[in-house]
Amino acid sequence: MSMTTMLQLLGSGMLKTAAIFFLTLLFSLPLGLIFSFGRMSRNAALKGVSKFYISVMRGTPLMLQMIVVYFAPYYVFGMRIAAGYRFVAVIISFVLNYAAYFAEIYRAGIESIPRGQYEAAEVLGYNKVQTFVKIILPQVIKRILPPVTNEMITLVKDTSLAFVLTVVEMFTAAKQIAAKETSILPLMAAGLFYYLFNLVVAAVMEHVEKRLDHYR
Repeated sequence: MSMTTMLQLLGSGMLKTAAIFFLTLLFSLPLGLIFSFGRMSRNAALKGVSKFYISVMRGTPLMLQMIVVYFAPYYVFGMRIAAGYRFVAVIISFVLNYAAYFAEIYRAGIESIPRGQYEAAEVLGYNKVQTFVKIILPQVIKRILPPVTNEMITLVKDTSLAFVLTVVEMFTAAKQIAAKETSILPLMAAGLFYYLFNLVVAAVMEHVEKRLDHYR
């Protein structure tokens, strides 16, 4: 295998890994907030459904969830599975899984805010939406950044699980090249990529945390 071909395969794997990472965050962060509201709801049914969902997503392996999401359309609805659905199934699985973790992070952050702040906002004439958006949310974001950063770092490494549905991300590409060339260098390159990716993620989140420092 020529060096050009090797770099093209690794580059394609890098792009696929980055796509899984960013698409997962794009959809799981807001979905997690929705489920956190459901988890804290006074409606017993809504709270029960949200609690059950979070429990299942956190209590079963992501690898198993990907397999279920991929094969469910065929075994449950008898639908034909298209080849392009593999990547979609990976994204759906990652989003559903990480939304559960983010939901608990959001919930912990929201419940850590003293009740007196809600009462003070009500006295000042703020409605519930205004109170949450203008007073509570900025403080919650500041408090949850460290655990969110940890989940993001874990997400970078978890993207390698996409191999289960034969989606060729960075690790799978490196593994295929290493097997064909009988060399460990592609795997070392993959390790360096994951490390640098996480280094960038940590640096960006640290910068954001410093920018929000005035909410202490």
